[in-house]
Amino acid sequence: MLGPLLLAAARSDRMRGLVTSMPLTRGVVDRFVAGDDLEAALGTVRELGGAGLSVTLDHLGEDTREPAQAEAARDAYLRMFAVLEEHGLAGGADASVKLSALGQALPGELALDHARDICAAAGRAGMTVTLDMEDHTTVDSTLETLGKLRSDFPWAGVAIQAMLRRSTGDLRDLAGEGSRVRLVKGAYAEPASVAYQSRREVDRAYVRGLRLLMEGDGYPMVATHDPRIIQIALALAAGRPPSSYEFQMLYGIRGAEQRRLAEAHRVRVYVPYGADWYGYFMRRLAERPANLAFFLRSFVSR
Repeated sequence: MLGPLLLAAARSDRMRGLVTSMPLTRGVVDRFVAGDDLEAALGTVRELGGAGLSVTLDHLGEDTREPAQAEAARDAYLRMFAVLEEHGLAGGADASVKLSALGQALPGELALDHARDICAAAGRAGMTVTLDMEDHTTVDSTLETLGKLRSDFPWAGVAIQAMLRRSTGDLRDLAGEGSRVRLVKGAYAEPASVAYQSRREVDRAYVRGLRLLMEGDGYPMVATHDPRIIQIALALAAGRPPSSYEFQMLYGIRGAEQRRLAEAHRVRVYVPYGADWYGYFMRRLAERPANLAFFLRSFVSR
């Protein structure tokens, strides 16, 4: 029952003010967020690279309602590419981008224009870009934007949420040659009319989607911490070249497993950074009771 409540709280301005003002919250946030700015995240990128792990960097922010904020989000990514290239950390890295941060809810093609700028800069730096998927109301817009981006940047990728009932059809459309797809379970509060509700249903949908991707000609990005699904993914990948797929995990979750898996497979870690961490942080708490327990323990252990 706590999961849906936390997901609802992720969109609450009142809860945002309460949680972000708690003096003890910062230490817990640091487990899941690599820093308030890019300079703070660089150490994490170096550490992960030294352990044989690739990265996808997410400059945190979402639900932008002002053009100036959308432009600032774009500029943060442009600066990211420049700094990573300057430090020799850009090659093979990926940027995760939420279109809602770039003005997806605003009139016209502002988000598309900003995404084009981001993809162009990423390509020059030797990086790729993956569009994050947000709640179900943004799926059509996100996939439409992806299609337009891929005409100039065929390596542009997208995340698909297995929990959405429509995702099987979307995955069939996206399983073609060269298509980069990050398959996730889903981290938004969605109604039963559009999304599976039970863990068992979501797991089954994930495996169905994983099978479609592994049987296709694209590049599956298996985003999961679930040991059972990792084993299923390895079985489904039998016969595929090791360079034709990868595993992805979140910064701060199962770090030892990330390193163990990277000994034989390509593993990419999702590294979020930035001051606007609240929505991301609340979704991480909602995903697993252990994350919430870790958060609550911080208040009684100090």
